[in-house]
Amino acid sequence: MKNLLKEFKDFAMKGNVMDMAVGIIIGGAFGKIVSSVVADVIMPLIGLLVGGVDFTKLSITLKEKTPAVTEVVDGVTKVITPEKPEVLLKYGNFLQTTFDFLIVAFSIFIFIKLINTAKAKLEKANKAAEEAAAAEAPAPAPDPQIVLLTEIRDLLKK
Repeated sequence: MKNLLKEFKDFAMKGNVMDMAVGIIIGGAFGKIVSSVVADVIMPLIGLLVGGVDFTKLSITLKEKTPAVTEVVDGVTKVITPEKPEVLLKYGNFLQTTFDFLIVAFSIFIFIKLINTAKAKLEKANKAAEEAAAAEAPAPAPDPQIVLLTEIRDLLKK
């Protein structure tokens, strides 16, 4: 049992797991912000453009509400058939959720695209700086022993 707990602790404390947890938490908060933007800003504007339609209230009634049927026998009210609520196909909520998803997905796409562009520019600048530094660097001075040995060789040749 101790081994299992130790393995779980090692797994839960890995960097990737912690990064993923932070990403999920931030993503959830980001999703709430985008949902609010869609529900409170974008959808009312779209509704206004299409004639004041509130998309969240759009639905198709599949079955009407049926009232309860009661009967009074000897002064006592008896329910014969209970009230049945209407059955609705709420496609407006589906549209709202679909718009939320599309806007979140597009926002994340743009964010990742900006990060990748910035990363590419940074890598290009770093590479250019390395090349410039390599071009500017003077040739290293030869080892004094090699210089001495070269002089001795040249003297011996003469």
